[in-house]
Amino acid sequence: MEEVDSSSPAPIIVPVRANEQAGGSAAQQAFRQAILDVENLRQRLRDLRTEQAEARRRYWQQVGPAASAVVAARRALFPALEEALLLSYFSRLEEQQITDLILGNARTLAERFGEDESAIIGKYAPATPRNGANSTAQNPGKAGVDYSAEATPHATLPPHEQAAHARAHRKTKAQRAQEAAERAAQAEQKQLESNAKTIYRQLARAHHPDLEQDPTKQADKTAQMQRITEAYEADDLYTLLQLLAESGPADAESDDVLARYTQALLQQQVALKQEMNEVKYGPHGFQGTSAKKQEAELRQLKRDLRAEAEYVQHVGRLLQAPESLRDLLRQLAAEGLDTI
Repeated sequence: MEEVDSSSPAPIIVPVRANEQAGGSAAQQAFRQAILDVENLRQRLRDLRTEQAEARRRYWQQVGPAASAVVAARRALFPALEEALLLSYFSRLEEQQITDLILGNARTLAERFGEDESAIIGKYAPATPRNGANSTAQNPGKAGVDYSAEATPHATLPPHEQAAHARAHRKTKAQRAQEAAERAAQAEQKQLESNAKTIYRQLARAHHPDLEQDPTKQADKTAQMQRITEAYEADDLYTLLQLLAESGPADAESDDVLARYTQALLQQQVALKQEMNEVKYGPHGFQGTSAKKQEAELRQLKRDLRAEAEYVQHVGRLLQAPESLRDLLRQLAAEGLDTI
């Protein structure tokens, strides 16, 4: 059984390292502090992922066999359900119910157990027309009416899926505002990442040796300019920013650049904290729970999984006879269920 890696890396603007140099302008100090804060959060996230990996290992050691039994029982339903669709025994409504059972079972395996059921879902998921011409050809009496998926995005779905689709696409004002802010932050990040040439030019103006008359200072600037050029040619944005933050008295232009990167690093801290919460309090995040409570939860989970496996195996036996499957479909419909 596959294990899904739900972690997703936070946007990285620049690689960060510890920098103990003090002093400089307020913008330089704030930038260096933001770098240290991001690095500390990254280290905590790495430690947390290590802890969670060990927790997941222990989790699957204890519940893995029970979960595997459910997966095997659910997968065993597919052949009988698909075979039932080939019979002329069932009505169109019942065939749709059987298709819903197949899809619901596949989605359960994918969402709860991390199994790859894309082939089954792709085979039985409702198909929607791709353009108006196809729809018109299929509905010759409705020429001029747009039946495309764009016009009716979920009209071909079963009623329960139409409702779910509508709920998923209904956004609050706060959600729309948050998405707009995220898009603006992404645009800002792209702009910042393209600023290596601008920073290089600023540093070159301040450190170019040809502009220095003192031989001693000229040698120092030659070495510094070599570092600047090497960083620019390697597209090493971090080193360029570090050199800008360490370049002594800052002008307004340098401070403005550092302030923008500091703001981006602060946004990255928010993303890292959110990712830490997702890792910590995900499906198998055991932090904050006592060992006794963990044991009780695991015992209950194993009982639930064993009961589920037994029930699904019972359903599998019912599928062997068309009349038993019809009774099952009626029972599920009476209970308002479209899947097992």
